[in-house]
Amino acid sequence: MRHLRVLCAIADAGSVRKAALSLGMSQPSLTTQLRRIENAIGGRLFTRERTGSRPTALGRSVLCRARPIVADMAALVSEARSAAALAGGARLRIGSTASRAVAGWVRRLRARYPGAETGIHIDVSANSLLQTVADGQVDVAFVHEPEGFPLRFPPGVEQHVLVAREPQFIALPETHPQAGRRVVDMADLADDQWIVDFTADGEWAATRRAFATAGLNPRMVHVPDNTTAAALIAGGEAVSVCQPVSQQRQGMVIRPLRGDPLAVRLLLACRSDSPPAAEVGGLCADLMAAYAEVAWASPAYRWWLLRHGSPLLPPPEGGLGPSAAELPGHADAGGGLPDASPEHVLAAVAGQLRAARRTAQHTAVPRVPRARG
Repeated sequence: MRHLRVLCAIADAGSVRKAALSLGMSQPSLTTQLRRIENAIGGRLFTRERTGSRPTALGRSVLCRARPIVADMAALVSEARSAAALAGGARLRIGSTASRAVAGWVRRLRARYPGAETGIHIDVSANSLLQTVADGQVDVAFVHEPEGFPLRFPPGVEQHVLVAREPQFIALPETHPQAGRRVVDMADLADDQWIVDFTADGEWAATRRAFATAGLNPRMVHVPDNTTAAALIAGGEAVSVCQPVSQQRQGMVIRPLRGDPLAVRLLLACRSDSPPAAEVGGLCADLMAAYAEVAWASPAYRWWLLRHGSPLLPPPEGGLGPSAAELPGHADAGGGLPDASPEHVLAAVAGQLRAARRTAQHTAVPRVPRARG
């Protein structure tokens, strides 16, 4: 069955290289496997051309028999999993790249499916998570896609956009000369050492592109461990791009970057044949509610959301939320934070935020009831 899936993947992708990417394999490994299959069958199944790989007459014959078998096996596995879930109690397996929203998501899922066992799989690589979805190891995955660097979605895996553009912020030491500013310019961090996790899909490429656009070439250090990265930042040794919902730890501050040069798309991925569409809607709603919760809890991000009129923040009773000009300290050029810090902004609009919570059901973002317990 694995060999038949390989042949179908090469035919669908049109090249061994693209098929290897979709299968999560290296090109040499897939080439070797294809040779073994051809040796077992006794003839060439694909011709290698400059434009890709095309099935031979023998290959087309084999594919005509292979495709129905692969489809039937996929249906059989899906039905067997459904039957097992019914017999042994429901089970929901979720995957995610690192995010503070995961805890609130799990809490809401347990409220939605009180009898279900919830499994969690965290991976720094979004592409690896997408492959686990395709392989049936997890049911849904919450992933971050760096702007301009699309993730590889295997065949049969579909995406649902949660947030079309989430800005990436900067974490810097609280003793840094730029720590007192509301918004930080990348150019003012040119002499700093930047922490980058090269194992996170697209993170280094997106950061490098932003540097090139700004005409910068700062020092880089690879630190895949968040605990060590936080210690380096708090100790005044480095700065780092971070999610806007990141928790501000002792010794560091989190600020937006001027012009939002770095951003990601937040996506929920699942197989096209499972779970049902109605359940996907509930999963998305729970995740969005969890994300909005941590967004509101982040002073710097809530300030940014208010400034940009984000749909994540529901309007107060009787009309639209405050415009950027109505917020204290709306002019973000220069100056420190004493009169226009995120905390000051939040205090000024506290009444509107309380009203917004009472009218959350009117927001464009899908909401779900609060989890009990």
